[in-house]
This record gives sequence, C-alpha cells and structure tokens, in this order.
Amino acid sequence: VQLQASGGGLVQAGDSLRLSCAHSGLTFGSYSLGWFRLAPGKDREFVAATRLSGGTTRYADSVKGRFTISRDNAKNTVYLLMNSLKPEDTAVYYCAATRSNSGSWSRPSEYLHWGQGTLVTVSS
Repeated sequence: VQLQASGGGLVQAGDSLRLSCAHSGLTFGSYSLGWFRLAPGKDREFVAATRLSGGTTRYADSVKGRFTISRDNAKNTVYLLMNSLKPEDTAVYYCAATRSNSGSWSRPSEYLHWGQGTLVTVSS
C-alpha cells in the first residue's frame, strides 16, 4: 500500500486549496481513506474521511461546511477541497487508510497506512 499526499502550499485566509492523496494497493470494498492534520504543539487531528466504495463521509466539526472530501476511483485519488481557509487550518496534512468502520474514523490508531504529509500554511 502506498499513499502520496500533495497539493499543500501557502495561501491567504479565505482562499481555497485542494489536496490530493494518490493511493495504490487498497481494496475499494475494504478500505476507507481519511485526512488528518498536525499543527505545531497540537495533537494529530482528524479532518475528514470517506469510504472508497462510496457513501459515508465524516468531517470534524472544525471543518464541516468548509472542507469537502471526495474520491475519483478511476484515478485512485482522494481529494480534500478546503474552502474559506483560516490561519488555524495551518498544519501538515496527512492521508491515511483504514479498514475500520466509520465510527472509528476519528482515531489515528485505527489507520493502518499513512502517507507523507503536505504542508498547508494559511496567512492572516
């Protein structure tokens, strides 16, 4: 299994950014893919997750209404569209894969495979 996150960068508050997570080796019917973020001095935070086979998605309250997770299975890619970015969204963003059900998606320990991070910096 390989996960490759990309799309980070430096943006201003209010801007949008789309992250991509290219994945390989995952069985669509068995895995879900999530996004987490890690900011300096903070714990790893769940952002969003989706089932690769479609249907269920979950969002952290802090991003609900601003971020959208989507998938393109033909391209083996999951996206995180981030709108109305705030300085507090600044973090390294990671994608990860889990076989757990949606009730466990917010827990980093449930994820079996992790990609490298991509840095998002939002200036005020």
